[in-house]
Amino acid sequence: MSHIVTVRNVSIGPGRPLTIIAGPCVIESLDHCLRIAEETAAICRRLRLPYVFKASFDKANRTSIHSFRGPGLHDGLRILETVREKLGMPVLSDIHEPSQAAAAGEVLDIVQIPAFLCRQTDLLAAAAKTGKPVNIKKGQFMAPEQMEQAVAKVREAGNRQALLTERGTVFGYGRLVNDMTGLAVMRTFAPVIFDATHSCQLPGGAGTHSSGLRDYVPLLARSAVAAGVDGLFLEVHDAPERARSDAATVWPLDQLEPLLAVCAKIHATTQPVSPREQP
Repeated sequence: MSHIVTVRNVSIGPGRPLTIIAGPCVIESLDHCLRIAEETAAICRRLRLPYVFKASFDKANRTSIHSFRGPGLHDGLRILETVREKLGMPVLSDIHEPSQAAAAGEVLDIVQIPAFLCRQTDLLAAAAKTGKPVNIKKGQFMAPEQMEQAVAKVREAGNRQALLTERGTVFGYGRLVNDMTGLAVMRTFAPVIFDATHSCQLPGGAGTHSSGLRDYVPLLARSAVAAGVDGLFLEVHDAPERARSDAATVWPLDQLEPLLAVCAKIHATTQPVSPREQP
């Protein structure tokens, strides 16, 4: 079955251009978000790739209680609304509680469900009821085929616009791995986005915060695009060493264009095929 998700002027799914969802891990300031969004949008325009800006207003699952979480729901949504209206692009952020859904749905073009919360029925239903597309990040503890039930919860709540994002699967302690066959499995349920930066995390690897293996971001991004995903999710920053969240894995903004250019070429040569071969 072919699934297409429409977000303003962006169509995500089989046969559509490779969609880029990118931005800082957490909202650091309005000026910073505008700068990242504007520069990333310019790169995507040059490469003719659809673009959705992403930033979290609250990082509710940081390793340490002392870690920076962001500006919070009210101020964060105000910043995202400014980015959306000033630069004319779709915006995405994540919610952590059903009570946040209504306010988020007034601003966001895509409502995201964090990976750790992908089984939370009330949260999925509340996100669905905003009427906005819902991007469900696959839990690090979930098999690809199990994500069909998460999509079903969104659709049973009356919303046909569901996306799935792969961000790695727990392998032992403090390591994530990616099963590229799982991307094809999930594409039978919904369009699939590949999160190339979170997939390189070493969760909690630095004790009070996560570490990561940023050098592998291009390898995983290229592999996922070759496997036929519908979009790429990348956290980017103009000064990764100063990023206030996921500093070890955010992709440098000044290296974004060559990475996306290669991925765009791979996507252009990927023939549309059935996500899973039928016997």
